[in-house]
Amino acid sequence: MSVLAGARSSARRGGWVALVIAGLVLAGCGGGSDPGATVTRQEDVSAAKTAPPAPEVPTTWPLTGMPVEDDFAVRAALAVKIENSTAARPQTGLEQADMVWEEVVEGGITRFVAVYHSQAPEEVGPIRSVRPMDARIVGPLRGMIAFSGGQAQYVRGLRDAGLQVLSQDEGAPGFFRKTGVARAPHNVYGYPQRWWDAADAEHSATPPRQLVHARTADQATARTAGTPAASVAISMSGSSKPTWTWDEGSSTWLRSEGTAAAQSRAGVRLAATNVVVLRVEVVNTSGRDPAGNPIPDTRLEGSGEALIATGGHTVVATWSKAGDREPVVLTMADGATVSLAPGNTWVQLVPISTGSVTVS
Repeated sequence: MSVLAGARSSARRGGWVALVIAGLVLAGCGGGSDPGATVTRQEDVSAAKTAPPAPEVPTTWPLTGMPVEDDFAVRAALAVKIENSTAARPQTGLEQADMVWEEVVEGGITRFVAVYHSQAPEEVGPIRSVRPMDARIVGPLRGMIAFSGGQAQYVRGLRDAGLQVLSQDEGAPGFFRKTGVARAPHNVYGYPQRWWDAADAEHSATPPRQLVHARTADQATARTAGTPAASVAISMSGSSKPTWTWDEGSSTWLRSEGTAAAQSRAGVRLAATNVVVLRVEVVNTSGRDPAGNPIPDTRLEGSGEALIATGGHTVVATWSKAGDREPVVLTMADGATVSLAPGNTWVQLVPISTGSVTVS
């Protein structure tokens, strides 16, 4: 069956009660006070009323909705620009990302924006340069982004979005050339912990929640309002055609690049609990890559059609984004917010004019 054109499915603390049992104990007939009485002063009552609430202790990771089983890591979301050309595969660390965004760049190849928070891989890569849409993808996270370089206007856009920039070209720590994997420029790798250690005071806080997660997989919108699906085949461009196949055993969607199973360098199959497809407008900019190809920009703004794949089901929805620093919001036709299953999410930015999505 065809995709997005087809089958649209239906979808105390009690305020501060200051019971002040006055400590004004009436004295006996002699007018003296009881030395054992508790006296509550007005300033104590005022201080109690205005005291800030205790900080909320997270019970789930903000980017995955998964329960926090050990200590909660108070650190920023770290986005890393990962290459996805044939020469770059297999990549390192993608299997530990909370979110991965896939975007089309020049020549029809794709690149990933891998976002780390709940897990800290020892190293990640190969790392490449940024593109104009990256500020819109990463801006809502209010965190950090690591990359090899990029045109000045694109790097400036990241800073304007309030992100801490970690650029190899600018001498940021934590980057290295990995031997025995591929020739330059496909061999730039990095150490996430080094980047977190370099976080400044404005980029050390836990990221805000992005997409909404249900408490359990069975409560996710695609499971409750969607239709069963075995696979989601995507055409990002003429040369990039990933497929996601539902695997009941692992309760995940398994990724393939064309007909080849996608694996990390550690031999782990790349998989996602949720696959979110956003149909977007992709246009060429006036910028050119070193080979002279026009650099495309993904217009991740406004609203558009979405497909959400969770738990062996898919559901059609609408995506919207209010601004560069605002997260994507997924809603159903009745206005209800789409909820995902707890777990990692891959977001596919599929061009409206040249891409396609097929559910079977």
